[in-house]
Amino acid sequence: MSGAAFGYFPGCSGLGTSLEYERSTRAVCRELGLTLWDIPDWNCCGSTPAHTVDPVLSAALSARVFAQGARAGIRDVLTPCPSCLSNLRNALEHMEDELFAARVEALTERPLEAGHSVKSVLQVIVEDVGLDKVKERVRRPLTGLKTVPYYGCLMTRPEKIMRFDDPENPQSMDLLLQALGAQVLPFPLKVDCCGGSLGIPVRDSVPRLAGRILELAGELGADMVVVACPLCQMNLDLRQGQIRTRGLDYTIPVPYFTQLMAYAFGLGDEEAAFKLLAEDVAPAFSCMRRRAEEIKAEEARVAALAAQKAAARAGRGAQSRANGAAGGEA
Repeated sequence: MSGAAFGYFPGCSGLGTSLEYERSTRAVCRELGLTLWDIPDWNCCGSTPAHTVDPVLSAALSARVFAQGARAGIRDVLTPCPSCLSNLRNALEHMEDELFAARVEALTERPLEAGHSVKSVLQVIVEDVGLDKVKERVRRPLTGLKTVPYYGCLMTRPEKIMRFDDPENPQSMDLLLQALGAQVLPFPLKVDCCGGSLGIPVRDSVPRLAGRILELAGELGADMVVVACPLCQMNLDLRQGQIRTRGLDYTIPVPYFTQLMAYAFGLGDEEAAFKLLAEDVAPAFSCMRRRAEEIKAEEARVAALAAQKAAARAGRGAQSRANGAAGGEA
């Protein structure tokens, strides 16, 4: 899907707490031939608290984002954040109700025209660009890296709104990581809640729920937990100090899938932005490189053994033909 263009909605966290997601997303999209047009004068979409307080105001915030895009000729919107995606899609769904739409338009003072769409970066890369093109772009395969993909609650649910992947056992990020050369471990908690924004009103929720995810990842032998959501990333990465006080006895880096794509594509430190993570990725990459050498050595050993067997078979075949020829002459 070379040359496709989308209106880009980074979300509020993209310019702050998830800057590494923002940088790597733009870099990866550029490498894959996706053009991102910044929506002019965009505003917060209302996620996560607005819809719980006033659904009309929440939809109005999202509707203004689409309206700003329409003024710039943008109909198809792309966002890296599942929470923003959920809010934007819910707004489009609710706006199909005429009475609800009228209440929203009373706030925005402009009607929302039909024909808008919004997708996640992950969905566009997997479904529109395609994994074959991702594989073609890999320059530094992640051979030997053991990963678990963590989708969080919102990337694929609710199914009626998100309309992407399997809501309970998604595979898109699994397949993407495999396309980069990484080993993907089966992870039964891939859509379990990490605590979300409950860390503020219920302080114990995040260490307990996120800790459960990290603990299982470590028990499975994962080098990294790979994410696609800024809030999930913050809970799993930034709060590991709190989680370790509850008994977690190791650290594990939690990069975004776009950061690993940037690395595998051969891009530089600025684009991959691993230094912006709380937990260091260097030990995981060291393990990856060691395993990659072991895999390479094993493949060479197997190839040499296969060559020896082939040579032996060829020798036996030649001897048998020679014996047959000798017998014929006699």
